[in-house]
Amino acid sequence: MSVHPDLHQHYVLLCQNLGRPEHPFIAHVLQEADKNDKIRTKGITLKIAGNNHLVPVQRITGDDLQVLTSVLRSTVFVTGLDLRCNVLADAGAKHMAAFLQENSTLQYLNLMFNDIGTSGAELIAGALHRNESLVYLRMTGNKIGNKGGMSFASMLEINSTLEKLDLGDCDMGMQCLIAIATALTQNKSVKSINLNRPLLYSQEEETTVHIALMLKSNPSLVELHLCKHEMKNFGVERLCEALYENTSLRYLDLSCNKITHDGVKFLGELLKRNQTLEILDLNANRIEDDGANYLSEALALYNRTLQALSVVSNNISGKGLVALSSAMKTNTELSYIYIWGNKFDEATCVAFSELIQTGRLKPNCTDVEPYEVDGHVYLAELSHGLQKHYYWTPSCGEETNQDANASLAITAVSEY
Repeated sequence: MSVHPDLHQHYVLLCQNLGRPEHPFIAHVLQEADKNDKIRTKGITLKIAGNNHLVPVQRITGDDLQVLTSVLRSTVFVTGLDLRCNVLADAGAKHMAAFLQENSTLQYLNLMFNDIGTSGAELIAGALHRNESLVYLRMTGNKIGNKGGMSFASMLEINSTLEKLDLGDCDMGMQCLIAIATALTQNKSVKSINLNRPLLYSQEEETTVHIALMLKSNPSLVELHLCKHEMKNFGVERLCEALYENTSLRYLDLSCNKITHDGVKFLGELLKRNQTLEILDLNANRIEDDGANYLSEALALYNRTLQALSVVSNNISGKGLVALSSAMKTNTELSYIYIWGNKFDEATCVAFSELIQTGRLKPNCTDVEPYEVDGHVYLAELSHGLQKHYYWTPSCGEETNQDANASLAITAVSEY
């Protein structure tokens, strides 16, 4: 007799009782789970992602999820569900919400890109008012809108278990961002939040001001993603003012905004005094040489806590890039630096080549690799970064590739 709960057999019986056809991919995943020796001791994450490229899969629907959650209600061994890139829609969200209200073992739930809308988001957020087990939720890419975002803001005022919440690319608006920031002034459990790419129609940066106010009083937030917030120098200044008083934030993502060298001047001053920030992502802004010089000065002479810096695609030329390489010679704490997409000259290529050849910069800690042609040094791009695999699902093996996702190696917040 098997020592494991026979998930597959239970699934087959339920499909027969309900008159539903078996979903071949769900059946396959449950069969594999039944063979897993660690299921009783460590629990298991069922990976039923709809974007598996090695094995073409039929994506699961809300009806398929209804049967699956009925199977999982009777087991305590499944602690994670990866359902990304399926077609659950609001009907599936309804079944998931019912499951979350009853379940007390699920810790990780990935629902990214599932066509879940406002009503589905409201149901899931409502279920989390009572759920006391879920630690990590990804809603990325579901167009829940402002109303759906407001339901998550209300949930954050009540839930005290959730540690990591990803609401990136969810079409949220100004009202719900302000409401989420307000909720996080009181919430002490959330350690990481992703608010990437909201739909903002104001130039006044009200949301950044409220997020800055939250950072002044929040003692628990470790990781904050504010990519594509239309943030300008005024917003950066407000954030820096708040971070003088904050002693918890270790990962700040300001990528794909409108920050220039004037805004980076405030970040440079912050780095001179801040003793907690470990990762700073300025990818796809426009800090130019002056901005790179402000960062270099702070890193060379004052800061000894920052471990990773991304200045990819910032219109920096050789002068600024060489300054950053020089800062690394005196600052031994800065271990990861990403510079691709800027204006490399020969001095830049030589400087970073020397850092790598002397061992000061490890090849897996940067996105460039030196090579030589006719006596001249050049730099080629490597697929390394802070968060290269944000949307990606591995076809096999683990997805925490530290070379491509350096942020996980440095600040792994509630990674499941």
